[in-house]
Amino acid sequence: MLGLATHSQDCNMKFFRVLLIATLLAIPCVRSSSADDWKSFRGPGGQGYSSETNLPAEWSDDQNLTWKLKLPGAGSSSPISLGEKLYVTSYSGYGIGDSGGSLEDLKLHLVCVNPKNGSIEWDTKINATKGESKRVRDHGYAAATPTTDGKHIYVFFGKSGVVKYDLQGQRIWQTSVGDGVHGWGCGTSPVLYQNLVIVNASVESGSIVAIDKESGEEKWRAKSMNRSWSTPHLVDINGKQELVVNSKNEILAYDPASGKELWKCEGIPDYVCPSIVSHQGVVYVLGGRSSMTVAVKAGGQGEVKELWRANVGANVTSPVVFEDHLYWVSDRNKVAYCLKLADGEVVYKQRVDSQPYASSVIADGKIYVVTRRGGTIVLAAKPEFEILSNNKLTDDTQFNASPIISNGKLYLRSDQNLYCIAK
Repeated sequence: MLGLATHSQDCNMKFFRVLLIATLLAIPCVRSSSADDWKSFRGPGGQGYSSETNLPAEWSDDQNLTWKLKLPGAGSSSPISLGEKLYVTSYSGYGIGDSGGSLEDLKLHLVCVNPKNGSIEWDTKINATKGESKRVRDHGYAAATPTTDGKHIYVFFGKSGVVKYDLQGQRIWQTSVGDGVHGWGCGTSPVLYQNLVIVNASVESGSIVAIDKESGEEKWRAKSMNRSWSTPHLVDINGKQELVVNSKNEILAYDPASGKELWKCEGIPDYVCPSIVSHQGVVYVLGGRSSMTVAVKAGGQGEVKELWRANVGANVTSPVVFEDHLYWVSDRNKVAYCLKLADGEVVYKQRVDSQPYASSVIADGKIYVVTRRGGTIVLAAKPEFEILSNNKLTDDTQFNASPIISNGKLYLRSDQNLYCIAK
């Protein structure tokens, strides 16, 4: 009897194992992501902050350079990381150096890179929409950083629209958000909220536009953007999120689900480029050629007042928040700033040797400041000015893209190459 019982149990176990395997095989495979993924412009929450440690402070062509990849086109966008893949945009066929060419040959690329060895796994491209600006100053036709929800990639190509790709590079839909162009091109990156892709289409239509992720259909539009190259920011308020945008003369907040305006505050009386950061429900906004910084508490209604305003800032570069301070290096005057979050008091302002165009990132007690042609300055993340290192690579093009941090590695992108830096 014991032998029969044991045989019956073995049969049952085999049956359940087969059933379990069949069930697992029936579950759709979705690309996993981890806390170390960098899935959008400036990483988690758009804050330019990573909790990773053991990152290099020094590198060169011969030290801590894991690989270098020549990209199939130029660009100023940052890469993003998802699982064991990197994704980055580029453009080719027109507008690169003095190569000439016809605007009708302009191609817009989405490239998938293997982060282990720096090889290109696929390169998909589309034709740019006719009537694109004949020349874009400084950063070209691929300046917006892609974003991902872990299942698909969403790219903003300005007049050519918002494009959804699967993780194999197949285009799913492409949606126009306006046909306006500008000599500075498109510089804002998409953000994701629930079922929506949200873009600042200031250049293309003077609007913030929300698009349904599944269908590619427009869900709402707020015609409020004026001379803004600033990426929208989602700030957490009492368990909900507000969409805060920076526009000439105004800082505005919307319900990201509906596009309903929640509050607005007097902003910066000039065009604006830096992205917004936030801390404990307060947003920090930089911009303008004369450059200033404004702090506003989110969660209000109607017209609200700023908490403080400082007559220091940046024209293009975005700040980072760490503990009780705000840090950045201005592209306008090549000065590194540290301000108190509480009242905007300037703790330090120190000149550096080179001009940044990219936005800084902070991790492991270090602030990484990528300059256009003078290498990457590494500052100590503390309210006392200290340069830890200045790291240069042999590259005769500009570094306009903001760096990213993922899985113990730092990725830098120049106008031609992508670099992997690691200990």
